[in-house]
Amino acid sequence: MQGKRIIRPRDRQRFAPSFWRLPGAVTISTHGLDAPPANAADTPKPSFAALGLMPELLRVVAEQGYLEPTPIQVQAIPPVLQRHDLMGCAQTGTGKTAGFALPILQLLAPQANTSPSPARHPVRALILTPTRELAAQVQDSVRGYSKHLALRSAVVYGGIDIGPQKKALHAGVEILVATPGRLLDHLHQKTLNLARVEILVLDEADRMLDMGFLPDIKRILAALPSRRQNLLFSATFPEEVRRLAKELLHAPIMVEVARRNAPADLVSHEVHLTPALRKRALLAHLIRSRNMRQVLIFVRMKRDANRLARQLQQDGIAATAIHSDRTQQERTLALDEFKQGKVTALVATDIAARGLDIEELPFVVNYELPYTSPEDYVHRIGRTGRAGVSGDAISLVSPDEMKMLEDIEHMLKRKLPRAPAASFEEERRVPASGKGPRRPHRKEPPRGHAPAAKPALPGFDFSKPYEPAAPSSTTGREPAPGPRRGPARPTAALLGRRPKRDSEK
Repeated sequence: MQGKRIIRPRDRQRFAPSFWRLPGAVTISTHGLDAPPANAADTPKPSFAALGLMPELLRVVAEQGYLEPTPIQVQAIPPVLQRHDLMGCAQTGTGKTAGFALPILQLLAPQANTSPSPARHPVRALILTPTRELAAQVQDSVRGYSKHLALRSAVVYGGIDIGPQKKALHAGVEILVATPGRLLDHLHQKTLNLARVEILVLDEADRMLDMGFLPDIKRILAALPSRRQNLLFSATFPEEVRRLAKELLHAPIMVEVARRNAPADLVSHEVHLTPALRKRALLAHLIRSRNMRQVLIFVRMKRDANRLARQLQQDGIAATAIHSDRTQQERTLALDEFKQGKVTALVATDIAARGLDIEELPFVVNYELPYTSPEDYVHRIGRTGRAGVSGDAISLVSPDEMKMLEDIEHMLKRKLPRAPAASFEEERRVPASGKGPRRPHRKEPPRGHAPAAKPALPGFDFSKPYEPAAPSSTTGREPAPGPRRGPARPTAALLGRRPKRDSEK
């Protein structure tokens, strides 16, 4: 393949970054190593047939309208077909799922059968993903690619009833897509056997480690056969991913089709510097002035997602929220309404930063910059600019977020363009009832007029300080004590008894 260089182990000290130096590794890269050939116009374009895929898979690829493979697919499919361990680095939205799903289906095709016996359909490939949405998306892709093969696939994740998942596993599946937590639930309940797994895929490995799944992953690895093929895909490579790769992979093929931690080239960046209290008004202004019909908005906290969605609804913008506190049915409904155009704004936490594949999503807004790491910025804006379609990434940055913005720019090695200050007037909120704001009950006096003084009571001047009245001097006697409230009650009356009166004796 022209324009690509295979770096042999003896050369990796020269070309490969330090954390890519795994024992026996071979690196294949298309970024920053070679200049394009002089006769690039005459270079034939790659095709799926040239990658060695079987006719059934080529038929599916043609039916889905894929004309030529993406760079990650060109680099990943041949090594996977050759049973090599693989570590892939690629931008989000570049076709990583097909890069490992298509060769896995071809490797498992010899075991395909139509037998109803579950014993003839053991789990042979396990694909782990960090989120439910990504698991469902990968399963949809695997099911579509295996349309002409007698291979079964299933997906298991939390947040829904485990009963139907048990039924699907009892029937037997060759390819299982799962999130780590729900997979351990099935292992503990003895509804799943992983002793026949031949291929393990860790998709979005960095996100899984960020979410604290490393202990779960180690427990899952203990239930797998020691001899297997391992595939690890990630968009970023923090220190935790490097350590996991050294423990998991054996003489892997390193595939890098883009600069690490780099956003998609088709995404344009725009930064608006604004106080935090004016963010919501600026967001509503941008949505209206640019006629945004579909915008994905990221915040940090789940409560902030709910609050912002309500505020946008009060501003007359159809909005909904998606985060981990919502049930899976609610999350699925919110995502479907957003994809179908019923909802203009989808307010989400970083749970939506991975795995959401929304066709031709034009806008992504960082209402708040990511707090955990600057790499999350890449994942967020990776929801747009996918599959060759351009997109806009807009960030609303308050003064207390300037350090986060500097960290993002340092990671990207460039300064993000600042947008001119938007001139707009904040609109008054109108309650959903449409009756307008309530009027005060008391009528305010006009300015410049002092309030009228209250009429004084007869015989007393309230304008003078209080002075106690002098004792009467008409008589030389002390004032008589006030009247007694009643006769003194004897002690016996307090105890429930009273003395008899003279009339009662």
